[in-house]
Amino acid sequence: MDLERDVSSHASGARRPLWVEEPARRPRMPDPVRSSAVRAVLVIAGTLEVTTVTVLFGLAGTWLVLPAVLCAVAGTVAATWAVLDVWVTRQVWLQRHGVVSVPSSSARAVRRARRARFPGAVSPEGAVGQKTVVVVPNHRGERGGGGVVF
Repeated sequence: MDLERDVSSHASGARRPLWVEEPARRPRMPDPVRSSAVRAVLVIAGTLEVTTVTVLFGLAGTWLVLPAVLCAVAGTVAATWAVLDVWVTRQVWLQRHGVVSVPSSSARAVRRARRARFPGAVSPEGAVGQKTVVVVPNHRGERGGGGVVF
């Protein structure tokens, strides 16, 4: 730290903030996703605790090991369910509220290259009413056989 600067700013009476806010690296999770993630972390923590108690009961050789194993299995199922709940909640939130989707320059370059390889092909954004023929390769990777008309 610069001691002279601290002393001079203190002597002049200027107040400096206790901290400086920095922008977040990632945007904040939506509330439903965050609440399901917190719920999942709590369930996982409880499952780990029950599993630890089960191991200790097993090492001690007590009769409580059977109920503890059953609780650990139930906790594992609940933890899996909670993690899946986070994933489903995130997908539902993104589907309902939309997501800003801007194709990157690399995606545009791939599309341009694909259009250059097949100049006669109709793009998915083609005119309405036009039929598109998609040629699907066979099991050997050869382009043959019929095509599917959309």
